Amino acid sequence: MSWLYRRCCNVLNFILRFLQSLIDIFLDVHQATPFFAGLAVAAAALAGKYGIQAWHAFKTRPPKPKLRKFYEGGFQPTMTRREAAQILGVRESANPDKVKEAHRRVMVANHPDAGGSHYLASKINEAKDVMLGKTKGSGSAF
Repeated sequence: MSWLYRRCCNVLNFILRFLQSLIDIFLDVHQATPFFAGLAVAAAALAGKYGIQAWHAFKTRPPKPKLRKFYEGGFQPTMTRREAAQILGVRESANPDKVKEAHRRVMVANHPDAGGSHYLASKINEAKDVMLGKTKGSGSAF
């Protein structure tokens, strides 16, 4: 155990001498200024290096998917109020003015005269009828 004790004492002695030399450098104003300037340059270089690495990692990360989820299913044989509200993008308890505004907005985007589908237009019209309580059954021409 004596060799381990001597080794630990030597290491501690080296550390104490190193710390004493650092204290001497800091107390001497003429040597401390270049030391701190070099330390500042080194810190700025390291910060720049890690900043560039972080920027590259940020730019190459995969894009996050949008949080908006769409309905993943077809139409039901008889349209329900829930399905009609999903088609128009309103709540099931929406007032008639909101239903009409949503119908107009969705129909403009899917009108057959503007390249939309006749089937989707009929489903949008059926959804408006269901939400306004004017339906007598399926109502779809298809």
